[in-house]
Order: sequence, then structure tokens, then C-alpha cells
Amino acid sequence: MTGATVATLGGSRADLAEAGDARDGCANGSAALVDAVHRKVIDTMTDVGTPPVDMAGIVRALAPLTATEVVDDVVARVAARVHGLGPLEPLLADASVSEVMINGPGPVWIERGGTVSRSGVSLDRHAVDLVIERIVAPLGRRVDQLTPCVDGRLPDGSRVHVAVPPVAVDGPYVTIRRFVVREVTLAMFADPPVVSLLEELVDRGANLVVSGGTGAGKTTLLNALAGRVGHQQRVITIEDAAELQLDHPHVVRLEARPESREGGGAVTIRDLVRNALRMRPDRMVVGEVRGPEALDLLHALNTGHAGCLSTVHANGPVDALRRLAALATAADERLGVDAVRDHVTAAIDAVVHLGRSPDGTRRLAAVAEVTGHDRVRVLADDAEVCAPITRPARLSAAAVP
Repeated sequence: MTGATVATLGGSRADLAEAGDARDGCANGSAALVDAVHRKVIDTMTDVGTPPVDMAGIVRALAPLTATEVVDDVVARVAARVHGLGPLEPLLADASVSEVMINGPGPVWIERGGTVSRSGVSLDRHAVDLVIERIVAPLGRRVDQLTPCVDGRLPDGSRVHVAVPPVAVDGPYVTIRRFVVREVTLAMFADPPVVSLLEELVDRGANLVVSGGTGAGKTTLLNALAGRVGHQQRVITIEDAAELQLDHPHVVRLEARPESREGGGAVTIRDLVRNALRMRPDRMVVGEVRGPEALDLLHALNTGHAGCLSTVHANGPVDALRRLAALATAADERLGVDAVRDHVTAAIDAVVHLGRSPDGTRRLAAVAEVTGHDRVRVLADDAEVCAPITRPARLSAAAVP
């Protein structure tokens, strides 16, 4: 049997040793078998060119007595190494995992159901470097001592941030925030009376800002709110990393682009907001306002563009208004504070604030109508409506399907 295996692989001394390691790995778990098959697959791809490679056949040749379920497991793990993010693939395939965190060599941490826990995956430094290479290379970016931090997006839409030494003390660090939309509804965040209020605000063309902390569910709620937009309207989404997945027949998606390795070619959120205004938008959805684009957005909302949606990091509705004003003021210091506040008051109709409980539950904390400079009137919490909408509608009922 051993002779047949060696003959199949070419009969070299190295193959004989590899087959022995594979059989030992099969006896002691499949780690060594995975390594052996991985090396053979890489060699085959180098010699032959483009896959397909018969991975199962390689496993059978290296370890003929391997059980079928072990063969399937080895093939899946090798395929992840060759084509995906290696040991992280099972975590990324789990729809319940919302965040994957690599804190340097060692255990990989995950967030599931709003709770952070240690996964069963552990990486050494070589494996971490390989993951980073697989992430960064398709983006056309580099990460090194001169550029120690990089943001990007995986093919499935997940946001990824990489930090390496010297800024990462125990690094390299990798944080992957997954965004898997599965029938997102407003009912996930509030009770029926409040859901009706949110739907009414969207139908009236109210300009809404969703506020909350990191991981509060702002993008998920934004997706649900945008899903209420009438199908006869043209929606333009503007994001730093494209995450929104709208169930809508007429969506134009714009995504910012970082500068190239040569230091040029960057396209900012501010650039995209300006360009979106020339693309005949009925509704604009800005994934997150966190820079000078706040000023351009306020200008747009004050020049006839209704029903726009966005998010901002803030501790509450009033803080959200103050943050927007601060960002807009920083974009053009020639504008006075009072003028910017007037812009905010005129442009934003309501702030929808999200909270996150210690157990990880994400719920709507307040719907607040803007009434003046740093002043709001609470319309609802997550369970009940306590006040009616008083700001005028920006769209007529006839405009809503």
C-alpha cells in the first residue's frame, strides 16, 4: 500500500517522508495531513498551472486509509488555505459571527449575538501574516512600517482593518466586521407603534440621522429604513466601504477609494456626495458622516434634496447634532458656528438613536425631532410613541407609492 502511494506521487524520498507525516497526522488528528496536502496542492498548481486540483485524490494518495469524513474535512481546510483566508474561513462562513478579531499570534476572538468570546481557532505569526497578505493584496494596498494601518473590504462586503508594528504593540492585528443582511426589518429594533412612526418619517421624506456607538447596529437600521423607500425612486448610496444591501430595483452604489501606492487617486466621501448631486438622486443614503462631507451633505439637504438618510457616531440625539455641526465647521472655518447650526436645524428633521445593552441586544433608544439649536423633542422610545411629528413633510403623500 505504501509503495502504491509513493508511486502515485512520483516515488521520491521527499514524497515518502510526506506520506509518512500524513499518516501520522491522520492518526493524531488531521493537522499534519492538511499541511502535507497543502504543500502538494501548491506544488501541483505550480507545475500544472491553473486548478482544478483533485484534492481528495491527493489525500487518498498520501493516506489511503483515511475515513471519508476526514477526507472531506481536510479538503475543505486546504481549499480555505489556497483560496480564502485559511483558518478564518469557518468563522466567516458562520452567519451568526458578526466580528472576527485577531490580536496578534494566539487565539482568534469573535462576536456572536453581541457577545465577544474566544473561538476555537488559534494562529501563529506565519498564519497571521498569510491572512493579512490575502486581505491586502487584492486591494492593491500595502501595509508595512511606513503604512502600518489599512482599511478595506472583503469580497463579501465585510469591513476589515489591519494594523501592524510599530503601532500594533503585540501585532499584527486584524479586525473584520461582517455585515450579513438577512431580511432586516425595522421590527428588529422597535415595537409596532414605533415602527409605524419610522415608516411615516421615511414616507414623508424626512431627513434622518441614525446615531449610536460602535457596533450599535447603525448600518443595519439604515438598511432597514432605506428599504422603505418607494420603488419608483432613484436611490444613491455613498459609503466608505460598500455594505448596504438594499432590496430596491433602482440603486446606484458609490464607494470611496483610498489613495494608491503612488500616493494619488483617492476618492473621498466628500467627492462622492458632490458627484451624487449630479446623478439625479431622489434619495441619498450616506453610510457614515465623519469628516468634511458633513458640510456638503448639509448644503444638499438645504437645497431641495429630501428623504436623505445617514449615520453618525454619537452618544445621543443632541450629541449627534453637535457632532454634525462640529464636522461641518471644521470643513470650512470661514463659516460661523451660528450659521452651521442653522444649517443643521434646517436640514435634519429627526435623529434615531440606537443603544446597545450589556447582553449585546441592539434596540432603538429614542426617536427625536429636531426643534432648534441643540434642541430635540422625543417622539418615541423603542416601545411607544409619546408625541406626534410636527415638522412639515418634505414629500407629499402622492409621491409615496
